[in-house]
Amino acid sequence: MIGDQDDMVARLTAVLPSRWFPDVTPILSGLLAGLGQAAAWVYDLIGYTQLQTRIATATGGWLDFVAQDFFGPLLVRQLGESDDSLRARIDQALLRPRATRSALAGQIEDLTGRTPWLFEPMRPADTGCWNSMLSYGGTGAAGFGGWGNLHMPFQMLAVVYRAAAGGVPNASGYGDGAGGYGHGALEYAPASVTGTDADVQTLSAIAAVMPTCGIAWTRITS
Repeated sequence: MIGDQDDMVARLTAVLPSRWFPDVTPILSGLLAGLGQAAAWVYDLIGYTQLQTRIATATGGWLDFVAQDFFGPLLVRQLGESDDSLRARIDQALLRPRATRSALAGQIEDLTGRTPWLFEPMRPADTGCWNSMLSYGGTGAAGFGGWGNLHMPFQMLAVVYRAAAGGVPNASGYGDGAGGYGHGALEYAPASVTGTDADVQTLSAIAAVMPTCGIAWTRITS
């Protein structure tokens, strides 16, 4: 096989003058085997290094470095997440639209799996207006509208719903599994223990999509 130890030994042997050595050369063979193993290791390392220079082929910790290089703490590998899943999220984040309302909604939906409630006080389509077809969400009408405010330019009210709780990893549910006081996969934990890091990630994701001049007043709820 190209690049393995036998291949490297054959390459080294091919450039040695045959008249210098007898047919049986145990010392030379041992020396060449050692050099061939080192050369094969370098060859494998070069191939591995080439893979890490592209997002499409990077693996393991190198793929985490790619995410950190582009997005810092905004995009990190989830517990138990595969390389392919992380790679797909990196590609999606690189090409994601930004600085629009739809981009913000898409960012939140991808992160939580739930549609956020977004309201712009200066947007008639959100606030509705008197005696107009736009009043589907306005005062006294069914929908999700509210009072408009012309003193809130480039601002938005956002209610973001957390992703469905997955419990505490590696811990049994109530009345299930083995555990004792100070031992085993058993513990008391409030539901909020799983939401703190996710909330921070959600706020960071919103900040990454919002235009520089805009403000998203955000409430995160379950």
